[in-house]
Amino acid sequence: MREVILLIRHHGEPESDISARYPEVTLQSRSSMTGRTASRKRIIEVSGDPAVIPAFLDEFGEADPILALEPLSPVNRERVFVAMTYDAYKWDSISERLSDMGIHYRNGTTITAGWERWTLYLGDDDDLPTIVGAIEGAGNETRLVRSVELSDIDVNEQLDVTELVRELTSRQREVLATAIERGYYRVQRESTIEEIGEEVGIAPTTTWEHLKRAEHKVMREMADHLDRPAARR
Repeated sequence: MREVILLIRHHGEPESDISARYPEVTLQSRSSMTGRTASRKRIIEVSGDPAVIPAFLDEFGEADPILALEPLSPVNRERVFVAMTYDAYKWDSISERLSDMGIHYRNGTTITAGWERWTLYLGDDDDLPTIVGAIEGAGNETRLVRSVELSDIDVNEQLDVTELVRELTSRQREVLATAIERGYYRVQRESTIEEIGEEVGIAPTTTWEHLKRAEHKVMREMADHLDRPAARR
């Protein structure tokens, strides 16, 4: 069996199209779906710039398939949980497409800058070009991030740096690269937030916000590749 990671640009669907207009916001499914009629409900997490999240939620809530959006936590934070109710008859679901093809996939898909990140598990009889063809045949785009045998995956596998960099906005990459170059992360710190902001040309508070969001994304990606300590007795 192989683990395959695909990025999917789901054209025509609000979670992808609206996300593309708010690249500093990331969506992630946090619950299973409930409901058997047209009205379905699930919990999603929206993370990113607190100054942008409210506008994103307003526009997302006005999308045709969305019946209701109920914030479960304050919307002026970097991480907001939202109960989303939508019309399943107006929602083109990648998960349903995969299920119809008999494909196993990992729950908890993330969406950043319009691209959905899907992790698939393919058996010997599953043909990746056929799967990609079915997805792209519906008007979508795909990018293959990786395809590797599960037997070749171990706890020491390398991070996919290309995908990690894609998850950062251009400004986050610029601020993070400047911080590293200026020695911000050295044991004896050689620069300050103010100096980094001055070089990039933005205010110190904005510099700090971009740096913290970049750090969060990097640490989140690394967490998937680290051994979790055994529980202490």
